[in-house]
Amino acid sequence: MMQAQATRKSEQGFTLIETMIAMVVMTVGMLAIIAVFGTAIANTQSAQEDLIARQKTLEAMESIYTARNSQQIPFSAIANVANGGNFKGGAQSLLCAGPDGLVGTTDDVSCTTTAGATCPNGGVECMVLPGPDGVLGTADDVIMSLSNFKRTITINQVLLPSGAVNQNMVAVTVSVSYSQAGLPSRTYTANGLISSYH
Repeated sequence: MMQAQATRKSEQGFTLIETMIAMVVMTVGMLAIIAVFGTAIANTQSAQEDLIARQKTLEAMESIYTARNSQQIPFSAIANVANGGNFKGGAQSLLCAGPDGLVGTTDDVSCTTTAGATCPNGGVECMVLPGPDGVLGTADDVIMSLSNFKRTITINQVLLPSGAVNQNMVAVTVSVSYSQAGLPSRTYTANGLISSYH
């Protein structure tokens, strides 16, 4: 008799409450995994645009350093137009560099494709991407306009510890932002200091 009771005790299953708690814990875990997948998919959708924004930001910053190093423009011209310089203030469409070789300045021009055609959307910079065949340079290539990108070049004075303006250094901030349908606007920013010495 004692042996039969011991066998019954070892064969007991889960109670209804234990089963419900296990289901709740499992549901919470599965919802967390689904949320991670959703975030990963959203990040993948904007990966190409993130790369373009980063590249356009760094290109603008590098062109300013190069212009200073080559003495292409005087140091005093490395300022926003409102402060007597060459660089437009506020968010600007991505146009191509004009005769001065610098983007974001007053002499920017409409962009063209490698085939020589003017980019769509008023000459805003565009990229030629491979078409359905996956090969660049064939008849099915696709032109991607960068009209949803805006570049802001802000140049500020640098103050010395005494509070006086440092006449030999400026702070440059280049931001490229873009928007995509159904996703929040994203921005890539680079900051740097440029001195009059090179």
